Amino acid sequence: MRVIVFGATGMVGQGVLRESLLAPDVTEVLAVTRTPTGVNHPKLREVPLPDFTDLSPIEGDLAGYDACFYCLGVSSVGLDEPAYTRISYDFPIAAAHTLARLSPDCTFIYVSGAGTDPNSRIMWSRVKGRTENEVLELFPNGYAFRPGFIQPTHGARSKTGWYNTAYALTAPLVPFFRRVAPNYVTTTDALGRAMLRAVRTGFPRRVVTSADMR
Repeated sequence: MRVIVFGATGMVGQGVLRESLLAPDVTEVLAVTRTPTGVNHPKLREVPLPDFTDLSPIEGDLAGYDACFYCLGVSSVGLDEPAYTRISYDFPIAAAHTLARLSPDCTFIYVSGAGTDPNSRIMWSRVKGRTENEVLELFPNGYAFRPGFIQPTHGARSKTGWYNTAYALTAPLVPFFRRVAPNYVTTTDALGRAMLRAVRTGFPRRVVTSADMR
């Protein structure tokens, strides 16, 4: 299995990258990044991309893949709708259209979030919902993953500083959350394994929640 990871330096992407490199049936991982991952592994190859709305410089690297795990994202805090749309819609849709042309049979997984709704009055939810719809239209094997609370594991860290502080403060409460609301809690490694499962066997629904990832 050959997979592409967008956003491999973010918290979710770190978990997905780790699980992909550990999987015996994954033979190659291509990380499309702005900055190096810092990971050295014989399966891993990295290609830099300065502008995520224009994949033409790396099109020669993207053909013939079995899966794309799109984990690149940003918090909506402090961003207006145009700025958030550029990162959460323009970027993933540029990747999706390019891969639909170069690797049309691949499984494309867009990491969205619990509460996503294209008709929502909440800006982030509406933007991500629009992205989900287009991904699912483009790919017969497309999925929208909607995790709820994600616990970072195996050293995964967010690029957003206050997220890391929040995760550290809430870490003692995670076992309680898992007991009282197990369908809304997942981990970075479980999320990565669920993505690989989507490629291997698929899921009964194309919108995958934390409960499905268990």
